[in-house]
Amino acid sequence: MAVRSRAGETALRAQLTERIQPGVVYTTFHHPESGANVVTTENSDWATNCPEYKVTAVQLVKVAAPSEWQRRFGDFTEKQHDLLPK
Repeated sequence: MAVRSRAGETALRAQLTERIQPGVVYTTFHHPESGANVVTTENSDWATNCPEYKVTAVQLVKVAAPSEWQRRFGDFTEKQHDLLPK
C-alpha cells in the first residue's frame, strides 16, 4: 500500500486487523528503508517539542511498486555500499 500524506509518500506492506481501531494506521519507523518518516510533518508538540508522528493524516492506496523516495533511497544505499572496501 502507498501511505500518502501532505508531506510525502512511501509504500509499505499492509495487514488488516481488528486489533487496531477503524481509521487508524500503525507502522514502526525504526527501519529507514521503509520511508515511514517521509509521511510525517515537521510539526512538534508545543509542550515537549517532540515530533507529532502520531497525528499525521494519511491516505492508503493500493500499489505494486516502491515509492519514488524508496527507489532513491535504494540507489543511494547501493552507492554507499560501493564505497566500502571489498
